[in-house]
Amino acid sequence: MNTYRHGLVLGKFYPPHAGHHHLVRTAADRCERLTVLVCASSVETIPLAERVRWMREVHADVRVVGAVDDIPMDLNDPDIWEAHMAVFRAAVPEPVDAVFTSEPYGEELGRRFGAASVCVDPDRTVFPVSGTAVRKDPVGCWDFLAPPVRAALVRRVVVLGAESTGTTTMAWALAEHYRGRGGVWTRTRCVPEYGREFSEHKLVELRARRPEAGWDEVRFTSEEFPLIARRQTEQEDEAARAGSPVLFCDTDAFATTIWHERYLGGPNADVARIAARGQQHLWLLTDHRGVDFEDDGLRDGEHLRPWMTARFAARLARTGRRTVVLQGPHEQRLATAVAAVDQLVGEGWDLAEPLPEQR
Repeated sequence: MNTYRHGLVLGKFYPPHAGHHHLVRTAADRCERLTVLVCASSVETIPLAERVRWMREVHADVRVVGAVDDIPMDLNDPDIWEAHMAVFRAAVPEPVDAVFTSEPYGEELGRRFGAASVCVDPDRTVFPVSGTAVRKDPVGCWDFLAPPVRAALVRRVVVLGAESTGTTTMAWALAEHYRGRGGVWTRTRCVPEYGREFSEHKLVELRARRPEAGWDEVRFTSEEFPLIARRQTEQEDEAARAGSPVLFCDTDAFATTIWHERYLGGPNADVARIAARGQQHLWLLTDHRGVDFEDDGLRDGEHLRPWMTARFAARLARTGRRTVVLQGPHEQRLATAVAAVDQLVGEGWDLAEPLPEQR
């Protein structure tokens, strides 16, 4: 088997999938040095920089570069070929000894680079997937996607609400419901509320000094809330990489902005900035009405529940977040939530098609 000094793999990687990664790993095994060139057109939904970042994460041992290529493809037009080659050579100016592809144009691409053409699994028998298939049906292709791609495509659903309104119960019930659908859905995850863990730790620390201390004596500082929001977001991102096409979150950084108002009386700019960077898609607001208040030792705000429900609703509406209010008994709330999530997933991912090939 030949070993090449400098190999090249190029493609749109829109989005990258297991077949792409097999191609890159095969090329890396046969080259002293490998460059992966990610080419994206401006009409495509997923930004070039994001695709480059994904490929660099999965293939840390090779060089990954990117280029914008807005030239329509016509395999029979030499002028268009040369226009593409100008883009490729500008991104990869070094001599190339071998070009690795799974596409029919591989021979011509190798000839124009003055390099060997190596075809890898053209019939896609190792990984029966394509970028077109992923764009059309991400759920059906989920097992072919790497963790960073899953994290970007997963539909994130947040359950939020005032104290003792069933947010945790609902978040876990939704995760269990979707796991029960089998297949890829068995990996559906639920991200717990980090703020509660943080609160429990504060109470433990206080009682280590004064064993008789109660929750009403715990005090929060404004500086603690960005920490809570960041850790909540980190846990969400970690879960998104390993789960199914939908992820349930028991609160999020946006909800933390309201909790800061509840405990400190006003907004926190750092928490707001963290919330603004969120990737959530749907918020399920649990109404306090019809839900008995249960004091579990970390609650004291029964009288604030109407205010918090109204505040959540107002801020969700003002910021344009897609929201469904859950009301009635638990079974009714769960049915409403499932219908909203099914609608979200059923709408698809709306990934724009790449520039068409001219024929």
